[in-house]
Amino acid sequence: MRASQLYSPTLREMPADAEVMSHKLMLRAGFIRKLSAGLYTFLPLAWRTLRKIETIVREEMDAIDSQEIMMPIIQPAEIWQQSGRWGAYGEEMFRLQDRHQREFCLGPTHEEMITTLVKMDVSSYKQLPLTLYQIQNKYRDEVRPRFGLMRSREFIMKDGYSFDADPASMKVSYQKMYDAYSRIFTRCGLDFRPVEADSGAIGGSGSHEFMAFAKSGEAAIVRCHDCDYAANIEVACPQTPDIESEAAGVELEKVATPNQKTIEALCQFLQIDAAQTIKVVMYQAEKKLVMAVVPGTAEVNDVRVAGLVGAVELPLAGDEELQAHGLIPGYLSPIGLTPSDGLEIIVDPKVMQMTDAVSGANEADTHFRHVIPQRDFPDVRVETIRLITDEDVCPKCGGHITIDRGIEVGQVFQLGTKYSESLGAMFLDQNGKSHPFYMGCYGIGVSRTMAATIEQSYDDDGIIWPVAIAPYQVVVVAANSKNEEQQQAAEQLYNELTRAGIETVFDDRKERAGIKFKDADLIGYPVRVTVGKTFIEDGEVEIKVRRSGEVTKVKSDKALSTVQDLLASLA
Repeated sequence: MRASQLYSPTLREMPADAEVMSHKLMLRAGFIRKLSAGLYTFLPLAWRTLRKIETIVREEMDAIDSQEIMMPIIQPAEIWQQSGRWGAYGEEMFRLQDRHQREFCLGPTHEEMITTLVKMDVSSYKQLPLTLYQIQNKYRDEVRPRFGLMRSREFIMKDGYSFDADPASMKVSYQKMYDAYSRIFTRCGLDFRPVEADSGAIGGSGSHEFMAFAKSGEAAIVRCHDCDYAANIEVACPQTPDIESEAAGVELEKVATPNQKTIEALCQFLQIDAAQTIKVVMYQAEKKLVMAVVPGTAEVNDVRVAGLVGAVELPLAGDEELQAHGLIPGYLSPIGLTPSDGLEIIVDPKVMQMTDAVSGANEADTHFRHVIPQRDFPDVRVETIRLITDEDVCPKCGGHITIDRGIEVGQVFQLGTKYSESLGAMFLDQNGKSHPFYMGCYGIGVSRTMAATIEQSYDDDGIIWPVAIAPYQVVVVAANSKNEEQQQAAEQLYNELTRAGIETVFDDRKERAGIKFKDADLIGYPVRVTVGKTFIEDGEVEIKVRRSGEVTKVKSDKALSTVQDLLASLA
């Protein structure tokens, strides 16, 4: 490809509205263009990289006998209603009606669709196991699309599904896919780790996320340095040592705390430490309020709370909802409250170990001193609901942990019979008895993987692509576009590399060398070959590796073999 013909409109300035580096660099380097919030056009360079990622995915799926299909993007509401997710999925689902007022959605995922498909044709254990996948656009109406391709409304996703006869076989299929995903992300050049994860709206009994480490990552990942434990912070359950606390002591004391509605304000007002306080967060479940109680220094793990009360989504309760139940925002505690059909109280065990705490008094402008939860919080549900911190120990071995940031590029789920039962997808066993399929679900964010790679591999000059998914492997530059001898030598070298099967761009533009070099670094070609003064003087060309900055000078007739060796070493 000649740079003069390549549709790659680069920008000199960083886009003002881009927040993360992958977004900034893809816009600057001419990979994408924004149409609307969360909607992007992939230009040729991006499309080449996406196709390479897809090729790696297809090769690894073929290796485990997963078969590619293509399902409709538009899905009828009936199958979602049958699974129970039409109402539960939430406002992220794009919903539409046809001219006959029948309801449909733009597929955010395809569990219902694939189950309906397999139900039509698979009826015997002899047809199992079966694994199918597709690579397709998905649609989610994000409340705030941001971070470029990280959280967009339309994105490219590989989604796969396995069907098995029993739980043991399902786990075998799950492990095959887990291993294939590890190979895929390794081949893409990512620094990643599979971590235990919450199943969320997809459901199921077990799940792992494949997290690419990056400072810009939205997810927090707990990693142990003494064992192999790794988990999304949402599922990492902190250990609470068994400490006996006295259920006696000084009696409760009411104190006036006018307008002290936050932990910080309360601590300043009473001259106490936050570790002495008790924090309450209220949620609105479908039919009841949920009171989550943690130490004042902790944060509530809302995913854990949602799982405990069986909610797919668990929004915070508003002041009006609290006041309708006679509760005073800013002055809440379990003291004097009785769990009921309209109120569930969940208290973290670390709170139950406190012996002289401060909590709300369920009266305006009033708190209690000398709170002893074992004495004062009767009939509450005790569950670990605080988020783990780096001051905790590993939930698995008790070792040292750190909390890093990561980008979710893939996730695998053990679904069990959640969808096959609700949608009536059954098969007959050896004895002619009917059973629901045991299913697995497996997703890869193809466009997100491209963005995550950039978040891990860039410098002040631009993108640094791994060879495997770089849009082109090599760029050839004639330093002086006005020097006919340099131009001819560069073109000859370009043709030689191309004939050898090396994906090469020839920067034949009538621009200064500095501009060509800056664009080459910005776009991130793994290898740059420059035909300049040294070629005129002694027949040498300069070969530079983008990642390391290493420069080698070789005779022009050795350029092809040198480039081949470099690309092999970088692969």
